[in-house]
Amino acid sequence: MNKWTKISVELANKSNYLDRLFNVYPTIQEKKRKINSEIIEKINKYFKSKNNIELFLVLIKLELFPIKDSYVAFFKRSPDSIKNNPAQLKRICNRVYDMGLENLLEKIIEPKETNRQIGPMFKNWIKKTTFCIPKLDIDNFDQQKNGIMVASDDQMKNYAKKKLNYTSNKGLDFIAKKEGKHLIGETKFLTDFGGHQNAQFNDAINVFKSGAKNCEVIAILDGIIYLERGKLYNSFLNENKNFPIFSALVLDLYLKEF
Repeated sequence: MNKWTKISVELANKSNYLDRLFNVYPTIQEKKRKINSEIIEKINKYFKSKNNIELFLVLIKLELFPIKDSYVAFFKRSPDSIKNNPAQLKRICNRVYDMGLENLLEKIIEPKETNRQIGPMFKNWIKKTTFCIPKLDIDNFDQQKNGIMVASDDQMKNYAKKKLNYTSNKGLDFIAKKEGKHLIGETKFLTDFGGHQNAQFNDAINVFKSGAKNCEVIAILDGIIYLERGKLYNSFLNENKNFPIFSALVLDLYLKEF
């Protein structure tokens, strides 16, 4: 395991890691979703009359469907199939009726899940945090020997493709340079074990396979990955021990020694 990963593991297991990490990923609950009063009236009407088709047609247009069901996505993409599959429509609507009208109305206005909001947080943290090298917008980045680029994921991707032979079509989260040497990276906050989070880890690790040349490549990862008894630690972190993987809280120290 490399030096920077070791520092991150120790930080996560022996310090106020989460309190400090909150500065990077301030997971503040969003406000409840707003739904037009006319839609609410329709839901009330069709729910009380048990009008399966009309109720379902209203619900699948909402940002949040009230229940999780494997067949809903198909219906969303093919509304014409609703009339052709009455048994599945009835089954799903019965689940909705079992919720009760009050719970249904509460469910559809729930705020977005926190873990779906964390994407821009790292870059917001970069903008407001002081580092050992300055922050530069993309127009001024090439004019200086040292700097952290402040730009969108796509702008960073296009820059890396043009300058550093980056071959992936995925946007980048981090580009910097020190004494003219470039550094690119991907960031993730892994909040739990499981399929989606494991995929997030692999997504970050793919930056090392991006074909980039004449630059250092890093993965700035945080969260449950650094728990020494955790599944991610054992099955992923050790398998990628030769890659510079470390916490955002270690970034400035890394840049100082880069």
